[in-house]
Amino acid sequence: MVHWLQEETGGLLTLCAVSIAVLLFLIIKVKLEPFIALLVSGLALALVAGLSVEEIVGTALSSKESVLEKGFGGLLGHIAPIVGLGTILGAILERSGGADVLTRRLLSVAGERGAPLAMGLAGLIFGIPVFFDVGIFVLAPLVYITARRGGRSLVLYAMPLLAGLSMTHAFLPPHPGAVAVAGLLEVPLGWLIIFGLICGIPAFLVAGVAWGAWIGKRVFVEVPDEYVVAEKEKAKKDAEPEPEPSLALVGLIIAVPLVLILLATFSTVWWEDSPALPTLTFIGNPVVALTLAVLLAMYLLGIRRGISTAELSDLAAKSLRPIGMILLVIGGGAFFGAVVSATGVGKALAGTMSDAGLPVIVLAYLIACGLRVAQGSATVAIVTTGGIVAPLVKAEDYADPHIALIAIAISAGSIIASHVNDGGFWIISRYFNMSVRDTIKTWTVLETILSIVGFAMAAGLSIFI
Repeated sequence: MVHWLQEETGGLLTLCAVSIAVLLFLIIKVKLEPFIALLVSGLALALVAGLSVEEIVGTALSSKESVLEKGFGGLLGHIAPIVGLGTILGAILERSGGADVLTRRLLSVAGERGAPLAMGLAGLIFGIPVFFDVGIFVLAPLVYITARRGGRSLVLYAMPLLAGLSMTHAFLPPHPGAVAVAGLLEVPLGWLIIFGLICGIPAFLVAGVAWGAWIGKRVFVEVPDEYVVAEKEKAKKDAEPEPEPSLALVGLIIAVPLVLILLATFSTVWWEDSPALPTLTFIGNPVVALTLAVLLAMYLLGIRRGISTAELSDLAAKSLRPIGMILLVIGGGAFFGAVVSATGVGKALAGTMSDAGLPVIVLAYLIACGLRVAQGSATVAIVTTGGIVAPLVKAEDYADPHIALIAIAISAGSIIASHVNDGGFWIISRYFNMSVRDTIKTWTVLETILSIVGFAMAAGLSIFI
């Protein structure tokens, strides 16, 4: 029995399935923090699969080569500075009033009839540098005011905004999930940005614009008086409002890191022999590009507009506090994936898939969907799925564009069917005055459409790339 579990394909696949079931049980039933659950499940799998103690945790003198340290630390070394810098950039844009400037300009251009689309574009653009929940907190008051003025359902304006925020959060760097899956599958972020936009924008249009317009006419949710009153009171307290940044400046700062990363990615093909290649590679490194964007934002949106360096430092410190657990969960997921790889489950799964003829991109999506529905966390779904399919991706020797599409498929699966076990579900229910039933009818369906269309785009493109 032990030999079968540790050596045979059926036994290894059974071990992998049981370890995932244990992980879900600890998160869902025991209510254990996902980071701890990932560590416990990974360690248990490693021991049962027959890995030696030295392989798992190293020796008393050194653990540098252990699965625990290499799996946990290797990925965090890649993503921690990117996520941290992206968080600080979003906080500065929020503090400077950049979101208000962007949304009001879009509304003025779109007019009353185009207001839902304008809210969606605001979520799409502002969602690039800020976390999903932060985007809701900042932009929700503008949705309230727009819905009140238009006299229509809050749902009509909220759905496009949420689709834009969710798409960027799932598919694009510097968000944790996108960066994590890029690290796990070892694909350049430039390719992830390109295909994230190619697959994500159609998904946003179908889920946010088309579905949002349809459901917004059928589910009527009023804007409570206290929502708008609270915003008015907040405005009254600002006795001396700060001058707002220009729309061009906000757009420039958001675009800088994306453009630099893309230039570095494609310069290796376009300008392989150019003397400018080392410079482009350096400034296009995600950490360097985001550092430059943060420094620009600090000066142009902060110091030049009267915000002291002490306040900017305090703002950065406060913005970084919430990401600690996110990074730990990602590290725990990377360790779990490293154990899966070390046990040989990945090779066994690759052989089974070859026999079944199931494409890696389909398997990746289905695993991510199952994990998302079962335990609610998109981040856990991404890092666990990424760890499981990484050996399969390496075995097939795919080109970077194809790997990026597999990463998009994982990200798409990680957002499907948001329901009561997802913290985002309750944030949306609270902020947009919806009952549980209405939130399921609107938000849960939106996320499912966003997931399916995003995956369909990725799967379709993978046939030709």
